[in-house]
Amino acid sequence: MWTGPGTPTGGSYPPGSPVRPPRPTDRGGIRPGSGLIDRGNDRTGPLVEPDWWSSGSTDQPDHPHAGGRPDQHGFTRQHPSGPLPPMPMGIWDRLGQGGNGPDDDATVATPRLGGRSGDAAGEDLPGGSPASWEEQTGAFDVIGANVDEEAPRRRGLRRSRRAEPADDHPATVALPEQHPAAAHDEDFFPDEHEFLGEPAGPLTDDEIPVAPYDPRTDRARRRRRRRPFAMLLAFLVLGTIVAGIVLGGQKLLALLDPTSQDYTGSGTGSVDVRVNQGDTLSDIAQTLDDADVVASTGPFVSAAKDHPDATGIQPGVYTLRLQMSGESALDLLLDPASRQVSRVTLREGLTVVQVLARVAEDTGTPLEELQAAAANPAALGLPAYANGMLEGFLFPATYDFEPGDTAVDMLTAMVARAEQAFDGLGVPESDRLTWITKASIVQAEAAGAEDMAKVARVLENRLADGMPLQLDTTVNYANGKGGITTTAVDRANESPYNTYVHTGLPPGAISNPGEDALRAVLAPADGDWRFFVVVNPDNGDTRFAATKAEHDANVEIFRQWLRENPGE
Repeated sequence: MWTGPGTPTGGSYPPGSPVRPPRPTDRGGIRPGSGLIDRGNDRTGPLVEPDWWSSGSTDQPDHPHAGGRPDQHGFTRQHPSGPLPPMPMGIWDRLGQGGNGPDDDATVATPRLGGRSGDAAGEDLPGGSPASWEEQTGAFDVIGANVDEEAPRRRGLRRSRRAEPADDHPATVALPEQHPAAAHDEDFFPDEHEFLGEPAGPLTDDEIPVAPYDPRTDRARRRRRRRPFAMLLAFLVLGTIVAGIVLGGQKLLALLDPTSQDYTGSGTGSVDVRVNQGDTLSDIAQTLDDADVVASTGPFVSAAKDHPDATGIQPGVYTLRLQMSGESALDLLLDPASRQVSRVTLREGLTVVQVLARVAEDTGTPLEELQAAAANPAALGLPAYANGMLEGFLFPATYDFEPGDTAVDMLTAMVARAEQAFDGLGVPESDRLTWITKASIVQAEAAGAEDMAKVARVLENRLADGMPLQLDTTVNYANGKGGITTTAVDRANESPYNTYVHTGLPPGAISNPGEDALRAVLAPADGDWRFFVVVNPDNGDTRFAATKAEHDANVEIFRQWLRENPGE
């Protein structure tokens, strides 16, 4: 190899030489301005390559510079026109040849990078203090000398492949055998297994731990910090989208199906709504829709179908509110306080005169209007067998009268209720007037329901015998008075209702009997009684007798009570 300074001046370069020959020029291959002597006219012709040329080393015995032998002129340099000598031998030549050059010192075992005192490759030097690995590397510049030994291994580094079995010098520093660019490509970029999250293997001898700044780590940390806020934002956006879909769907449904529209809340203001007799839930819903109580019929009907009490909505006038939800409107219709009614309760045994007075008092209807209505029985639906007599056909019960109901409406409702009771007991219309008349007397004379069947038997026995009934209640009805006693003047009244003067039954009822009295007439008690008297009106004690003597004794007990109660 060439051992002198400068650049070879001619000839060919040996194979494998790191220096490339100069490009030929027009003047014999010498580049102008190179500082070399122009020997263009020295035509030596082609030279035969000597054997030592291909060796690439001055150790070849035939090499011109082997052993420092001079040439024929005493110089140790070949003629310029001869083949160029090889380049001087450097460190890599000596390492490649494995010879013992000037710098071929014995290999020194150096601790592995990052080794600790006591490791196999990092024993303490004699003297007790560990030697610095920089000192043990000799003249070599160790890659990564400026890296902290304690720095963690970079996560992105590719896991080193397992090395071949170690040679006899495991502690020798392993130098890379490949081009630096190849090492960069192979070892710097992360292995595909690293990206999949597999743990990195242990460090090997040819792997240098480094901890450079990794922007990806910082970006990941920022992403982790932003993740909760991003999730919260995503939930808010999703909730907004869902709410928009729901509201939009409701509006679209309302446009497609007008019957599904519904107000929200319990409404405002006040409005009166009438529910008529026989109205269905759909009829009631339509009435509410017409009055703007509900937005449409659908929500109310749906709510009513799910409520078991909805079918029991009573006819009447209800105080509701405007623009209510269907469910709220249903709740008010089921609330008794929402219904505008005037409730009238008629007890058993009241006369027509007494009934009209009670209705006028409880409903605020003028008495004159009620009396005028009673004077026209045909307008009230009175049956023909009643012979135009209203007494006995105003059935005792509780009635709810609504605002706007007239006197005729009220009395008509009572007559209809009486006919309903009569039909239920199955009495033929041809017998009903007599039956109602007897029941009215039983209702007026008996102190309690337990005595009604006995009173009915007394009437049947006396009528069967042809005896006058002689009942004070009929005399008082004829005289238009009340009480439990009569006077001689009262009993002298020629009214057909005076049973002291006339035998048999009066022409019609003397009161409005209840169902118990009606049933008692249909099934009188068994007995031979012809007489009865209430001996103590305070507790209703009634005595029945078959003979006149027994009856007179019972009458004396009653007179004693009268003496004890002079105001009666």
